[in-house]
Amino acid sequence: MTHVTSLATAPSSAPSPNPSYRQLPIIDLSAADRGPQARALLHAQLHSAAHDVGFFQLVGHGVTERETQALLSAMRAFFALPEDRRLALDNVNSPHFRGYTRTGDERTGGRQDWRDQLDIGAERPARRPGPDEPAYWWLQGPNQWPAGLPELRTAALAWIERLSAVARKLLHELLASIGAPAGFYDPVFGERAHPHLKLVRYPGSAGDGAGQGVGAHKDYGFLTLLLQDEVGGLQVQREDGAFHDVPPLPGAFVVNLGELLEVATDGYLVATNHRVVSPPSAVERFSVPFFYNPRLDARVEPLPFPYASAAPGVTDDPANPLFAEYGFNELKGKLRAHPLVAERHHAGLLSPA
Repeated sequence: MTHVTSLATAPSSAPSPNPSYRQLPIIDLSAADRGPQARALLHAQLHSAAHDVGFFQLVGHGVTERETQALLSAMRAFFALPEDRRLALDNVNSPHFRGYTRTGDERTGGRQDWRDQLDIGAERPARRPGPDEPAYWWLQGPNQWPAGLPELRTAALAWIERLSAVARKLLHELLASIGAPAGFYDPVFGERAHPHLKLVRYPGSAGDGAGQGVGAHKDYGFLTLLLQDEVGGLQVQREDGAFHDVPPLPGAFVVNLGELLEVATDGYLVATNHRVVSPPSAVERFSVPFFYNPRLDARVEPLPFPYASAAPGVTDDPANPLFAEYGFNELKGKLRAHPLVAERHHAGLLSPA
């Protein structure tokens, strides 16, 4: 089986005190290609994981060590650059929310996230929305790349393409697992999809002792595939209401469902709160989340599937309204998470109510 190499070699975090929560469901995507019986079992496992938990570990995805190492080597080279060279890519300079965010400049739940990161998306020309166009078109634009490190651009864009293919296959199997047409949402992706990649470093606990690497949140789009290192710190809110550790599993992506799948299924599939607790002081943690998102102007139609009558409804959270049109979902999150960018480029711009 192909595998993903860990980003670090530090010991994994301690397991959750409740052994029943020590590990998320483990899904082997290669079962889709091993005949009807194996695929039927895959669908049963996917259905349960997506309906009951909203998170699982994905193996059998076909991403090779060589592909992974190309990205990780370039990522480490970027974070090893002097701070002034990283700050030359400050996302405050981008009205499209692309580029480098220094530690403490991002917010979740109104509080500082203690991490720095590079935000990368599809490489496209800047689009300034016209007076009658939705403001979310600001999210389309070019990336910022470090001078003298061309391998980062090559590896990051290759990773976006590679994981888009994995996510597309996974989404097809997931929809089929609940009796829906596998390709129902293909039209909202295609060449104008809006994937998003983050290269993230958690530098250790904040000076004030705050433990928020990133605060509790849900993701905006359809699926997130996360490559995490062995340091640990990712936590998922389970059905008991508590946040539980996600022990790193070599060779796996941690997958979670985004808000659009919750909207699409009227809550039958769940977008689950998750967070990252900062590692101890002076211990670095690296992670690479990839977000499989549709076109900005995609409107997510309700999914036809036989369990629709059992759907409980979309999560009712007045502080986090969910929108069927993807661009509004992402714009809402970006304006909250990056106040410095919002203040500089989008003063007075509000996410839709």
